Amino acid sequence: MNSVLIRGGIVVNAENSVPADVLCEGGLIRAVGPGLQAPAGTTVVDAGGALVMPGGIDPHTHMELPFMGTVTKDDFYTGTSAGVSGGTTMIIDFVIPDPQQPLMEAWKNWRGWAEKSAADYSFHVAVTWWDDSVHADMGTLVHEHGVNSFKHFMAYKGAIMANDEVMVNSFTRALELGALPTVHAENGELVFQMQKRLVAAGITGPEGHPLSRPPAVEAEAAERAIRIAEVLGTPLYIVHVSSEDSVAAIIRARTKGQRVYGEVLAGHLTIDDSVYLNPDWNIAAAHVMSPPFRAKRHQDALWGALAAGHLQTTATDHCAFCGEQKGVGKDDFSKIPNGCAGVEDRMSVLWDAGVNSGRLTPNEFVRVTSTNAAQIFNLYPRKGAIAAGSDADLVVWDPTATKTITTAGSISRVGYNVFEGRKVTGLAKVTLSQGRIVWQDGELRTQRGAGRYVKRPAFAPMFDALKRQAERHAPHAVARAA
Repeated sequence: MNSVLIRGGIVVNAENSVPADVLCEGGLIRAVGPGLQAPAGTTVVDAGGALVMPGGIDPHTHMELPFMGTVTKDDFYTGTSAGVSGGTTMIIDFVIPDPQQPLMEAWKNWRGWAEKSAADYSFHVAVTWWDDSVHADMGTLVHEHGVNSFKHFMAYKGAIMANDEVMVNSFTRALELGALPTVHAENGELVFQMQKRLVAAGITGPEGHPLSRPPAVEAEAAERAIRIAEVLGTPLYIVHVSSEDSVAAIIRARTKGQRVYGEVLAGHLTIDDSVYLNPDWNIAAAHVMSPPFRAKRHQDALWGALAAGHLQTTATDHCAFCGEQKGVGKDDFSKIPNGCAGVEDRMSVLWDAGVNSGRLTPNEFVRVTSTNAAQIFNLYPRKGAIAAGSDADLVVWDPTATKTITTAGSISRVGYNVFEGRKVTGLAKVTLSQGRIVWQDGELRTQRGAGRYVKRPAFAPMFDALKRQAERHAPHAVARAA
């Protein structure tokens, strides 16, 4: 493998920024410092004073997802290729078993689909039902396959929704294994009932989608998941937090010392619910995702929580259903496949809306787009850092480059862009994956199948402390109940 020297940039980590060169060999960062010499045959990238940052990690994507009777348009190759063009060099996707499907059977399906990935990837695994085989398969996934996070959908009644019994069993098992429970926080029963009422009242268009999933539906589920985790003594990661109500629940828990982490989507930070009133049905339907986009006041709460550290990671929930697929719900919004794309534009949208506005510093940007995800999901310092020995997943970032986001200029196959027409300043100039240049000055250089599956070890040291804490709490809880 050829070596690459990135010369003349400013290295931006979560902790600091320093002028330095970065030498990459054998897929790893070999040296970081001023005036590095390139071995013979080295490819030299002149950063020209631009920023050199750890490649982005998107901890929430759905490539090649079978859902609501169809399959998303971006597979693992096109989706990860779109990601690297915007500076994202790793995704954590989801294995989602059907009800009663063995976890290991679903796992094998997703691993097979992901072999075409152009960049590194890992998996959360959803627990959608419960019996002794699920208990056993969770152990196999942690011990043999490097899975350290399990997802629970509190929504989608009649399909993949996990009820409280499933969550209690799964959270308990995750604690035993040193794995992190994660939740999609929406009250599935309330959503189901609201959908029926709205359709019966003649509200069948995309405008019914946010009405069926108001902020209180999300907040109730978030609070319930937090309380279940509190009683069981488990940490908790809440995906795509979209409302100030859920933010408040997370802040309350964290203030009490509970280990609760929150993720926010680039879309929820920058798009509001007016999109569902667009007179063009196709445009309105393109924005149907769950939780839905919210009123603008929620964006201020999300940005404040992100800047303050109450929300730690940024993601996209990239789930690329095209216009034809969305059209299945033409006469009933509840049948519109839920999902939007975004992995391609996350970094530039967040830089423009976050750093250029003064909401985030460049170091904070690195923290919320890469380092925090690496640390929370036990990838650090292999990922999320520019340091000797770390993977050579890097992005040379030009903070002055500008473009207008368009569908025509997108790599994603979805055929529309929820950020359409948005002008952004701050773009990936060069992206390296495993020390290879996969994007340079608008040219995509990805290779099908070059991405690696990355194992994530269990969290033994932290979880040992949590188990001791839970054991201390249990006798008191029993005494109070008596």
